[in-house]
Amino acid sequence: MGLKGKVLVQVEISFHGDIYHQLFSERPHHIPSMCKGIIGVEGQWGTVGSIIHWKFSHDGKSKTAEEVIEAIDEKEKLVKFKVIGGEILEDYKSFIIICQVHTNDDNHLVTWTIEYEKLKEEIPEPFSYLEFLLDITKDMEDHHANLKP
Repeated sequence: MGLKGKVLVQVEISFHGDIYHQLFSERPHHIPSMCKGIIGVEGQWGTVGSIIHWKFSHDGKSKTAEEVIEAIDEKEKLVKFKVIGGEILEDYKSFIIICQVHTNDDNHLVTWTIEYEKLKEEIPEPFSYLEFLLDITKDMEDHHANLKP
């Protein structure tokens, strides 16, 4: 297997996809109050070029990540983050996270994609980070379910 790769997962959510997209594109500072694994978010949000500092728990360890928002596409409901700092870059030369929401009537799907380049062949594919992104989605789902009357 090569050093470059892509992994993705898609999950259905019960609340409206536009809300999910807005949280990542405009209001990531709201995410820690919804998710167990996110400790805090610092930095600007809502514009391409903004840098966001994440503090999170992954695989039982406290970690940080610094990400720049590379793209926000309102029509496609897509946000693209490039990791530019933190522990992730100890294993990966490049690490890009893409969150895209698909809405169709009452069906709302979130697709998480990680595009990466490993520093060494023996570094595992980032499936645990994909699982972490699914956990964030589940936590946000649970949070919104509790808001319903």
